[in-house]
Amino acid sequence: MFLKKEKETKKTFYRELDKTRESFFSKIKNIFFRKSKLDINFIDHIEDILLSSDIGTKTTIKIINNLEKRVKKENYREITDIYKFLKKEIEVLFIDIENERLEKKIESEKKPYVIMMVGVNGVGKTTTIGKLAFLFKKKGLNVMIGAADTFRAAAIKQLEIWANRANVSFIKQHMHADPASVAYDTLKSAKSKNIDVVLIDTAGRLQNRINLMEELSKISRVMKKIIPKSPHEIMLILDSSTGQNAFEQVKKFTSFVKVSSLILTKLEGTAKGGVVIGIMDQFKIPIKYIGIGEKIQDLKEFDGKIFIDSFFSI
Repeated sequence: MFLKKEKETKKTFYRELDKTRESFFSKIKNIFFRKSKLDINFIDHIEDILLSSDIGTKTTIKIINNLEKRVKKENYREITDIYKFLKKEIEVLFIDIENERLEKKIESEKKPYVIMMVGVNGVGKTTTIGKLAFLFKKKGLNVMIGAADTFRAAAIKQLEIWANRANVSFIKQHMHADPASVAYDTLKSAKSKNIDVVLIDTAGRLQNRINLMEELSKISRVMKKIIPKSPHEIMLILDSSTGQNAFEQVKKFTSFVKVSSLILTKLEGTAKGGVVIGIMDQFKIPIKYIGIGEKIQDLKEFDGKIFIDSFFSI
């Protein structure tokens, strides 16, 4: 049963990550299977492909340096040996990062478990919160959403629509209300109603970093008055189709808030999925979920090994 489920998951990754596979990873495969023997330019070709992808310069240099050392040490001559090493080298970037399933963490904490959702406007934050609420609801958890992004009327309205679709509780105030006040009311209500998981939406005005940092800090301080350990999780949502821009967003957010996990949206429609590798390597922050469509059920748990396998399977 487990093997059948794993095969189905791999097939899903194949289907949903076609654009990334056809761009970056297919180029690597073409190099490997067009040649039978290693030549002097082979590693240069690999480096060019890595650099032209969205993996990032630092991670590319690390992979190439390790590859060159291994080739020299092991005296590789066969193309297949390099192929296997490259897959393993990238896979290690995922395996080395502790990525405990979120449901297990929720079970281990006193309820409610509070997740603060952060991310810039336009990354799909509102829809992702709705999808995550639906996913938790399907697993038998009682969920509540707090609309603490009070700077956009559309954000509150859309979030309420998604909360209704997911059939979960929803707390809001008027536009321009104090976000910390919304978070306070949400947690107070969650405690009284024995809610398992609380998702707190926040504003995404990254261009005004100082105000945003102060706002997130205030929300955290106020929530601690109700639930001392909150937020248990700070989850950053990224639009993977923006490539290196997503990388920059991680850099900026982690400079003023302790991001504990990531969600990548729009992964099914981009050729820039290589950014996943760079982010995992440079920031060591686990990816918990990926968005692979517009429907409410289109949020999947992320598995780094299956992600890599789906690209390197011949």
